[in-house]
Amino acid sequence: MPVPSLATHLTGPLLELERRFLAAQPQIEHWFRNQWSNHQAPFYGSVDLRNSGFKLAPVDMNLFPGGFNNLNPDALPLAVQAVASAVEHACPRAKSILLIPENHTRNTFYLKNIAALRHILETAGLQVRLGSLSPDINEITQLDAGDGVQLTLEPLHREGDRVTVGTDGFDPCIVLLNNDLSAGIPDILQGIKQTLLPPLHGGWAVRRKTQHFSAFDQVATEFASLLDLDPWLINPYFAGCRALDFHERHGEDELADTVSDILQRIGSKYREYEIDVAPFVIVKADAGTYGMGVMTAKSPDDVRGLNRKQRNKMSVIKEGQQVSEVIVQEGVYTFETVGEAVAEPVIYMMDRHVVGGFYRVHTGRGRDENLNAPGMHFSPMSFDGACLPDRTCGPEDSTNRLYAYGVVARLALLAGAIELKRTAPTAA
Repeated sequence: MPVPSLATHLTGPLLELERRFLAAQPQIEHWFRNQWSNHQAPFYGSVDLRNSGFKLAPVDMNLFPGGFNNLNPDALPLAVQAVASAVEHACPRAKSILLIPENHTRNTFYLKNIAALRHILETAGLQVRLGSLSPDINEITQLDAGDGVQLTLEPLHREGDRVTVGTDGFDPCIVLLNNDLSAGIPDILQGIKQTLLPPLHGGWAVRRKTQHFSAFDQVATEFASLLDLDPWLINPYFAGCRALDFHERHGEDELADTVSDILQRIGSKYREYEIDVAPFVIVKADAGTYGMGVMTAKSPDDVRGLNRKQRNKMSVIKEGQQVSEVIVQEGVYTFETVGEAVAEPVIYMMDRHVVGGFYRVHTGRGRDENLNAPGMHFSPMSFDGACLPDRTCGPEDSTNRLYAYGVVARLALLAGAIELKRTAPTAA
């Protein structure tokens, strides 16, 4: 399967980066093995990448991926093997798993994701039941995921220090969250003795993107040293802003100053590499997902004096949570296209393994805009050869392009593991 075209004359530097990855492939894989011996990989995760032709970098890392239905069906064997590895690390004797989805259970696209994830888990030999945190689900509920697939959703029950569903004594070994806890950590899950994945502090009630990218700084610097690379080629600049109130315009000057600083740092790198495009930043909520609370800025003035529509857009994210903290992140152009539309790769991993991915495509957005927005669609990738490189081919070969994606995505996954370790609550 061919990868999207790079619609730019700036392909040279990225091909050089990919060439370095190919040449150093044995060292890279050895380095990853050493890292995973010291850090427990998250059960699963997805990484949004941006490929500008001169830079390949992660711009977001999700610990509760919601697009398993968008993976190429050919990815199933990889995913099943990865689940087996993840379960072996988390709870080796596990035979059953309780999967907890998001509360917006009527979204057909999301239900297809749950159906696909359930299929992966069942194929790996696990008994799977679905339990809901929603207060609206107080009895067994049948949901239609399309294509003749039915999902049975059951209300959660707390029995001592365990959560269960049903009246038949289903007592799972593992509780797997596909709910990112944006609305807060529910009491029913606190203090349970079952293996809970991801951990509660991985949810957006606690997690912050600035914490993740701080960990990624460490990972990218060490990895770049291994290959004698400039870490900037795989790492976006960022800074956080706190105590904002978009409605009242509190913190506006601090935000503008932060935007100015990041733009200047990007501009310096662009001059160093003779890159003739305008720097930009993405301002987005420091917690949360679904592409909410996001804007592009090419000047500090872009974040001053926002109109009411812009302030409303930036002030509220999923579950109606108010935004008072943002990350100002270096914008990475996407010069990839699928057809005539801009595209960005999204890589899916389970345990420490790449299991597939897709291109997020948007016909109505530009190369410097957030593509995770209404109107997007998805084009599955095919990871030929389990995302292994072919060192007999050049860096422009599709298999090798996907290997490069997998390397950078695994760096972000490793940063996620370090982030979770750093932010874990201390035992009383």
